[in-house]
Amino acid sequence: MGFFIEALMGGLMAGMLYSLVALGFVLIFKASGVFNFSQGAMVLFAALAMARFSEWVPQWFGFESKLLANVIAFFLATACMLAFAWLVERLVLRHLVNQEGVTLLMATLGITYFLDGFGQTVFGSSVYAIDVGMPKEPVFILEEVFDGGLLINKEDLIAAFVAAVLVAALSLFFQKTGTGRALRAVADDHQAAQSIGIPLGRMWVIVWFVAGITALVAGIIWGSKIGVQFSLTTIALRALPVIILGGLTSVPGAIVGGLIIGVGEKLSEVYLGPLVGGGIEIWFAYVLALVFLLFRPQGLFGEKIIDRV
Repeated sequence: MGFFIEALMGGLMAGMLYSLVALGFVLIFKASGVFNFSQGAMVLFAALAMARFSEWVPQWFGFESKLLANVIAFFLATACMLAFAWLVERLVLRHLVNQEGVTLLMATLGITYFLDGFGQTVFGSSVYAIDVGMPKEPVFILEEVFDGGLLINKEDLIAAFVAAVLVAALSLFFQKTGTGRALRAVADDHQAAQSIGIPLGRMWVIVWFVAGITALVAGIIWGSKIGVQFSLTTIALRALPVIILGGLTSVPGAIVGGLIIGVGEKLSEVYLGPLVGGGIEIWFAYVLALVFLLFRPQGLFGEKIIDRV
């Protein structure tokens, strides 16, 4: 029983990180109707900015405080994501208002390749470390309940907590604030939103900036765990089954979908992996997503599309 709970908790913590990446897709799709293929590149670019600025800031200002360097680097990386959001709206989105979905999709693919190349040009292409002080030593908990206790990674626990707080804050933002309601109106109909005075360009800058913040937090967490390398872009692919399960238009769905995928991957790796020869955690999520596409293509919390003729 203790081993099962240990695997379950590991899956839940991984699932929160998947939810964090999936949120970037959901936020942008809700506000602009665009499936943002550049979310993975945004995670990488934000992580590169954080890693390199944390190295450069002590050299620029001549101090040795790692905490202060990380704080300044975080705000500089945040400024980079704000500038990126403004440029995307100014140079891409405002010229594609009410265009076909495939046109917007191709635009995000172009943004992906631009970010990959620009990130290498500005920040370099080596593997960089992000050290924000998260403890990496595992600890044993509930030793009085389970024989030997439960082994928990402190870093995973802190990362899951940070992701949960950010997810909760974004959920409240979309549901309870005027800006969040305006973003939902923009997603429903661009022209109707403009006709009632909602500034379309400003809304897009806001939502791409918020998605950039989620990408930055995800990049810091994953970069702290595995280092900042170009394989970070594949994290977005791991989040695709999450939004298929939860629904592309649902913030709560991204949370629930991430938890389901995280727990499913961990438990299948532990209990089914030895039976099938390993590697099940790589394809389990996609098989589960395929099943959902066959029987409930809108996901658990997605809006069912009804065509009237």
